[in-house]
Amino acid sequence: MIAANNPSLKSWVEVPQNSDFPIQNLPFGVFKTSSLTSRVGVRIGDHVLDLKTLHVLGYLDNQPFELADFETDNLNRMMKKGKLATRDLRNRISQLLDANVDELQKNSHHAEQVLIPNRSVIMQMPVQIGDYTDFYSSKEHATNVGIMFRDPANALLPNWLWIPVGYHGRASSVILSGQNIYRPKGQIKPNPEENPIYAPSRMVDFELETAFITYDGKPLGDSISTAEAEDHIFGMCLFNDWSARDIQSWEYVPLGPFLAKNFASSISPWIVTLDALEPFKVEGPEQNPHVLSYLEFEGNKSYDINLEVYIQPEDKEESLICESNFKYMYWNMAQQLAHHTVNGCNIRCGDLMGSGTISGPTPNSYGSMLELGWKGTKPLTLNDGSERKFILDHDTVIMRGFSTKDNVRIGFGEVKAKILPAK
Repeated sequence: MIAANNPSLKSWVEVPQNSDFPIQNLPFGVFKTSSLTSRVGVRIGDHVLDLKTLHVLGYLDNQPFELADFETDNLNRMMKKGKLATRDLRNRISQLLDANVDELQKNSHHAEQVLIPNRSVIMQMPVQIGDYTDFYSSKEHATNVGIMFRDPANALLPNWLWIPVGYHGRASSVILSGQNIYRPKGQIKPNPEENPIYAPSRMVDFELETAFITYDGKPLGDSISTAEAEDHIFGMCLFNDWSARDIQSWEYVPLGPFLAKNFASSISPWIVTLDALEPFKVEGPEQNPHVLSYLEFEGNKSYDINLEVYIQPEDKEESLICESNFKYMYWNMAQQLAHHTVNGCNIRCGDLMGSGTISGPTPNSYGSMLELGWKGTKPLTLNDGSERKFILDHDTVIMRGFSTKDNVRIGFGEVKAKILPAK
């Protein structure tokens, strides 16, 4: 067992009941305050542990990190040290926060310096993202889309059960939770019998996803196997890969999504380490036909992560519209990374890999408005009585995720953004 994952651990820092951030989690992020510059932090309950100050005070002396690794506006320098180093760092932080260890808690002056109330922090983009790849790995989602747009009897394209399908997205428009988005404009074709028009999208949608962040991979020309993949994955976050369905349906043949996706993708600010999620590994769906050799894997590679989506109209209460789970994914992260690199593609520290829309087997678990409202034919009714086929101006979409086991809850916080009228 990874020491920091011990379910019996309790922290001397108060952690509210049902918090996403108990001592067994300790996710990493980047924050600043009105008086502190950007730096690396770790979330514990309703506080953020300042790793820069913790290092300055000497509590990380035996760790392979320099001050510059924490006195920075992204996690990349820290992640450059690799899996074993960040695992040891998380174990050390767990030790310092353990209720049975008085090294830090006995020194109230130091504790006050390094523990900052979460209400006082301003979260920053956690990672400098070099490249962003989005996969298409939910069988239920791919089937639903195939039924809506193609022949229901042949909903999945011939390659889907053989390949973790993906495409290269736009890293520059990956944004932090809380940043609002303007309704995108582009070419749409409202009437199939007429020419396309240039207009704001009428079918803005969310996509319920997670994403994983990589350590450095291998040199160009080398591949990462499924057995090695987890050593190259730092952690996960929530991910809303916003989509404009009307733009997408007109542009995606022959080369796939472009303007329909690259206007914005929102991520949550805390990166939950893959180590922290280790206890929540489960068996994934049966893969039939049997995968090719480079996609074979041993052990459980899927994760039991509950996922929720809410829509909040302006000045109204939020409405729960989707309850899904990451364990439904047909292709797991190890297979995605192995496929991404099988041709020799080099992965770099800070690359972001989107899971693809996560839909489950029941209508309430579908991970997009396209599916929940079935292409606009079955509008959803929100708590305020209003209906939604797609996302309206001034709607806020909120996604939350968490895992539970052995009375431990490991959560991601939330990712949220509001759609503003087109410029």
